[in-house]
Parts: sequence; C-alpha cells; structure tokens
Amino acid sequence: MFIRISLVGVLALGAALAQGPGRGPGPRGAFGPGGPGGGPGGRFLGAEAGMGGRIVKGAPVTADIVTETTQALTDGNRIHQTNTVHFYRDTEGRTRRETSLNAVAQLGAISGPSQLITIHDPVAGASYALNPNDRTANRSTWAPRGGRADAQNRPPRPGPGPDAAGRGPGGGFRRAGNDNVKTESLGRQTIEGVQADGVRTTMTIPAGRIGNDQPIQIVHERWYSSDLQMVVMEKQSDPRHGDTVMRFTNVSRSEPSASLFQVPADYKVSEGRMGPRPTVKQ
Repeated sequence: MFIRISLVGVLALGAALAQGPGRGPGPRGAFGPGGPGGGPGGRFLGAEAGMGGRIVKGAPVTADIVTETTQALTDGNRIHQTNTVHFYRDTEGRTRRETSLNAVAQLGAISGPSQLITIHDPVAGASYALNPNDRTANRSTWAPRGGRADAQNRPPRPGPGPDAAGRGPGGGFRRAGNDNVKTESLGRQTIEGVQADGVRTTMTIPAGRIGNDQPIQIVHERWYSSDLQMVVMEKQSDPRHGDTVMRFTNVSRSEPSASLFQVPADYKVSEGRMGPRPTVKQ
C-alpha cells in the first residue's frame, strides 16, 4: 500500500532526507540548521545556496552543488552518500533549485515526485514549488525587506556554532577568549574558476565535557566567494558523525535562460502560505 503525500510534505521530507545519515543527538549550529555538532548532510547549504532568505543581484551563476557525506559505523560498516542540487541565479536575484527526491522513493511506502523544483522570484515577490510529475506548482508570496548596501560583499562570519560543550546554537565560534575554539585564515584559492577566501575553525570539546574520555576535535572549513556572495565549498569533520563536503562544480557565470524562473504554462498553480521575506542585496 502506497501513501501519497502532498508537495508541502515532500518539501519537508526531502529536506530531512538531504541531511544525510546519522544525524544523531548532536547539536545544531554553524552549518546553518546543522553545525559542527550536528550530523553530516546537505543542510548547511542553507540560504547561501539560494534559499529564500538571501537575494543577490548582479551576480548570475549556474552550478551543481554536490554534497558528500561519509560516516563510519561502530560495526565497521561505512555509509557514503552523494546529493546534487542544480542551482541557477540570474542578474535580478531570481533563483532556481532542482533537487532529486530519489531517497523518498527508496522508502518504498511513499509515492511522490522524484524531483522538487523551487523558484524564488524577488521581482514578482513570489516563490514556487514545482512538481514535474503531475505538472503542479504551489505559490507563496512575500514582500522583500530593504537590505544594507554595505553588507553586499561581506562574507558570512563563522558561526554561530555550538559552545564548547557541544551544545548549540550558541556563541562558541564568536566568543572572544574561548580557548577551545581556534580560527585561522587559509588564504585565497580558485575553486571552479571562482576566487574564494578560506577560514578554518577548530573546536575542541574537552575530555569529560559531554562524557567523552578524550578531547574531541571538530574541524569546519569554509570558502567564501565575494564575487558570487556565496560559500562555494564547505567541509566538516566530526568524529562523532563523520565527514561532510559541500562544493560547487560546473560553475558558469553566464546569464541563465529567463524561462528557468517561470512556471510552465501547463502547470496548475495553487496558493500556499506566506513565504519568507528575503533581504535584498542592492
């Protein structure tokens, strides 16, 4: 017996499945919804990969966002998963994300779309979730807030991450004088033809803080492109949950086709709830 779920339900389930294996009891923090204490997965892409919370104008880009998670189990087994999101952004700040939901189908008992397409259009003040299987779309509207022009090229600060006890969210990565958190600059390198500046943050959970016999080191590496105003590569190594790497591949700076940010004429559009109110970067 198959259970059909709504597009909104698929959105929620797809996001959960994208978080990767072994989320466990870890805290949430620096990687967006999941931080150095959280389990591996794609959830640290967050707004920086084109979600509705951040609008960037004048920096068109097309890229594949690949997230790989590797987790070693206590029985010697190993889980490795790869997820790819096709991402598009035009000069006006419209974004499109194409996410595979094959993991939903693998559950067996759920019937739903194999792909989810989301479009955020700050010009029209609307967001769409498209289901290619049944040619339907869910529309939500919002009014963008004005943004600070001086923040346009400001790279995201590390954090907020978990505190030294592994709890989160907290001020661990920002707290001055915290001997358990060390941050170092990695300089600049070219990633897929894009210049990016790197920062590595190492957090140490002292022995005994969470019942651990020995200190635990969590390493977070982040590469930010001022040109794209996005994080183009991010790595996390956490011995409790494994390793996660998010990276941009197949990057193109050309203007994507305008049709990518439009709902096809043969789709049936329904109205949804009020969406996020993104900040416009002018």
